[in-house]
Amino acid sequence: MTDRPYVLLSVATSLDGYIDDASAERLVLSNDEDLDRVDEVRAGVDAILVGASTIRADDPRLLVRSADRRAKRLADGRPGSPLKVTVTARGDLDPDAQFFTAGDGDKIVYTTTGAAPELERRLASAAVVVGLGPEVAPGALLRDLAARGVERLLVEGGSTMHTMFLAAGLVDELHLVLAPFFVGDERAPRFVNPARFPQSSSRRMALAETRQLGDCVLLRYVPEP
Repeated sequence: MTDRPYVLLSVATSLDGYIDDASAERLVLSNDEDLDRVDEVRAGVDAILVGASTIRADDPRLLVRSADRRAKRLADGRPGSPLKVTVTARGDLDPDAQFFTAGDGDKIVYTTTGAAPELERRLASAAVVVGLGPEVAPGALLRDLAARGVERLLVEGGSTMHTMFLAAGLVDELHLVLAPFFVGDERAPRFVNPARFPQSSSRRMALAETRQLGDCVLLRYVPEP
């Protein structure tokens, strides 16, 4: 067992770096080809992580969509879809969100030690709640997942989670998909928040792959050692 899972971070952005707009409706950035690619990536990991704000804003199901991919996972002795993981500091999660109700796989909620008791009461048996101390540090989260047998983790959003893992230098692959349009609204959420990142102009990431996905393009980066 390794001390932490291999971490893939997957994100789709507009050409000007936004992952959504400021409207009440969810902005569609991906196309069918990219959604199928993401489904393939999901089928190859042990856990998928999103932040609590993504659950509140998008109500994602976080399941493997392809019946063939689910069947292959089951044939390999794994659940049909990966373990679902989220992070919340405040603990304000709706137990009726699809994160908890869709699929029959396990769910883990990482939070602060102070928020854990109330969150356990609210979620009841919907998820395992883990208090990680006065704050949720990504390194501690990954060590706990590794102890639970998670070897590959997919981080799917949102901005706070992207920033947390990238700034900590805990991303092994970045899958960046560019959609061919601009958002141009400073109220909208961006790919990452301001932070000090280990990757910079003097420590550039390595481009491992480019792939056209219809009118979108995938850029797969790995950190330089």
